[in-house]
Amino acid sequence: MKAQVVLTDQELIGLYIAGHQSALENLILRHKNRVFAYILMIVKDKELAEDLFQDTFIKVINTFRSGQYKEEGKFIQWVMRIAHNLIIDYFRKSKRIPTVENSDEYDIFDKVRIPVDSVEEQMITDQIHKDVKKLIDYLPREQKEVLVMRHYADMSFKDIADVTNVSINTALGRMRYALINLRKLVKDNEVILSA
Repeated sequence: MKAQVVLTDQELIGLYIAGHQSALENLILRHKNRVFAYILMIVKDKELAEDLFQDTFIKVINTFRSGQYKEEGKFIQWVMRIAHNLIIDYFRKSKRIPTVENSDEYDIFDKVRIPVDSVEEQMITDQIHKDVKKLIDYLPREQKEVLVMRHYADMSFKDIADVTNVSINTALGRMRYALINLRKLVKDNEVILSA
């Protein structure tokens, strides 16, 4: 049995630039869920998230084709920064602020697997997730953004700092305040966080 070779992002980029189209497909598939989940969590609209996801990778492709791509760090950080900037541009143009709403089509908490012993415990857990997601909407934009990147897109604080163009200390501070504010919201709204 032959062992499958897993190419790095940089190797796939090199192959794509050299004319191997399938390398780009592999690169997109590798990072699709992470980038799309981040975009969707911020914009709260599946169709808009799909458009912004496509726009993100169109920018990536155009940068590769123009020869302007420079390896300055991780590929995923660069892609997340492009997505982040496109989201900001969208909200600036539409002059609207993102809100957190639960969608029947996509629920980020479905990605969180918590073993439960009974249907009743599962219902309680689902309600807790819904309550917390509603409360996240009340956080200031910068705090909500860091919380989403950290907990839903599973990004490191260094990656978050790079994507948002702030220092790591600022990203850490925003997360700290997000958690403090979320705890206060939980307390003020009498949300029970355990079954």
